[in-house]
Amino acid sequence: MRLTVDHVTRYTYDQPVRGVVQSHRLTPSSFEGQTVLDWRIDVSDGLAGGQFRCGAGDRIQSWSVQGPVTEITVRVRGTVETTDTAGVLKGHRETVKPALYLRDTPATQMDGALETLSAAAEGSANPLEAAHRLAAAVADAIAYRPGTTAAHTTAAEALALGEGVCQDHAHVLIAIARHREIPARYVAGYLFADAEGRAHEAAHAWAELWVPGLGWVGFDPANRCCPDARYIRLGSGFDAQDAAPIKGIARGPGQEKLDVTVAVLAAQQ
Repeated sequence: MRLTVDHVTRYTYDQPVRGVVQSHRLTPSSFEGQTVLDWRIDVSDGLAGGQFRCGAGDRIQSWSVQGPVTEITVRVRGTVETTDTAGVLKGHRETVKPALYLRDTPATQMDGALETLSAAAEGSANPLEAAHRLAAAVADAIAYRPGTTAAHTTAAEALALGEGVCQDHAHVLIAIARHREIPARYVAGYLFADAEGRAHEAAHAWAELWVPGLGWVGFDPANRCCPDARYIRLGSGFDAQDAAPIKGIARGPGQEKLDVTVAVLAAQQ
């Protein structure tokens, strides 16, 4: 499947700031199942800084904008060729050991309800089956409802609410997988459409769990599936904050307002 991405992030400030420094995880890697054909990032009045590939295999690029400035636009455009690998991440270059992803973060800390939910994996001697059971339990426990949770909602809070967005599904799955000693991490990316082919939030997130013999396998409880050719993988981290495509800081007292639009389309072959 050939997918095109147009991702625009616009920052506005109610008074000029002296400057902005950002770190971008906005360039997808090429691996089996995903090939980047072209990709471009533009930052209005921005100066590109150093870049490197982190231990998890993600490309990190720094940008700076000199002020005074009241608006910054980050635009990502590109084309990616994808194929379905049944959610298995194959040929992705990284050096971080899977056991590192057993570490909890504030967003994925356990409580009693999460421990109860993690019992869905009990009775399964097959690690892949256990991972599927956990993903299904999350999908059953949390209804997909955009706008019901916030960026800093934790896994425990989302489960208590019983509804949320893909970020919440991913955080809950990561929390209960780690509780079962299954390394798990958060993945940020794009989605062309949901399982029925209907329109969906194009900026998307899911989780990857480490399965012995297979490696990292993606699970998307929000859509009750494993990532397939409709998905573009950007990067990963311990949780949503760690895997954020854009991180940054503005120097000055101005209040920041954020507006994001993402379009993912199927291109002509």
